[in-house]
Parts: sequence; structure tokens; C-alpha cells
Amino acid sequence: MNLNLTKGRHMARKKKICPHCGKELLEYQNPVPTVDIIIEVEAQGIILIKRKNYPHGWALPGGFVDYGETVEAAAAREAKEETSLELESMRQFGVYSDPARDPRRHTLSIVFIAQGRGMPHAADDAEDLGVFTPDNLPHPLVFGHDKILQDYFRMKKRTGD
Repeated sequence: MNLNLTKGRHMARKKKICPHCGKELLEYQNPVPTVDIIIEVEAQGIILIKRKNYPHGWALPGGFVDYGETVEAAAAREAKEETSLELESMRQFGVYSDPARDPRRHTLSIVFIAQGRGMPHAADDAEDLGVFTPDNLPHPLVFGHDKILQDYFRMKKRTGD
């Protein structure tokens, strides 16, 4: 199989040759959809997790959207898996797609804001978790979450929320 990575119309794609007919086929390299959740803990701050896996550091709870799953369902599932919390009043905050935000591959993240219900407990690929405010954020933050949190705290300040 002949593989050539080409750039055309700003899309990375692989050229492949069909082993049966010899015709050139194109396989497009698209960003992988993910979700991140800013989980607000009433009057205390937001939840961040310390990752067990590469890339190591602190992050918003989140992960990959499974095939056949809505982004809302993925956000609720990832929040439950990593923090043991149920989500309430979930709403979209923004989309972040910088190709450099994830060192493993190009991802596109739909970011949600929600309130957490239950007792937070680190689970799945979260080694630890904590509740943080703008004044005590841990380091390093991975996946470009520093940019997401800057935007979030700026929005909170602007709206007086």
C-alpha cells in the first residue's frame, strides 16, 4: 500500500492505492472529537483532575466522543467516569481546535459548563482531583486548558456570575 501525506485545500490526506483495482483513494485526516467539562462546585470553584496517563498534568474532566454518542452524552459519561459526579444544567461554552493542544493527535474539543451533583472522587484515568479558583490553579495544565480557563474566568468576571 502506497501512503503519501499531502496537503490540499488545507486538508491533510493520505493517498492510498486500492489493492484490488489499483485506483487511487484518498483518506482524509480529520480532527478527533473530544469533550471537556468545566464542572462548577457551588461557591467553591471548578474541578480539575490530575491525569494518570500521558500527557501528565492537570486537566478539565473530559475525553473522546465514542462512535454513535452525542457530545452531551460523552460529557456526562466522562464526568461520571473521572469525577463520580452527575452533571446538572449543562450548556455549551465553546469549541477549541488548535492542532497543538493535544500532543497525541489533532483534536477538536466541545467544552461544556455544568454543575456537579454528588461527592467528587477521582476515578478512571484521574489520579487525583481538586477544586480550584483562578487564584490557585495547579500546574502544568495540559491540552490547552489554560486558554479555556482564561476564557471561562474572563466570561465569569464580565457577566458578574
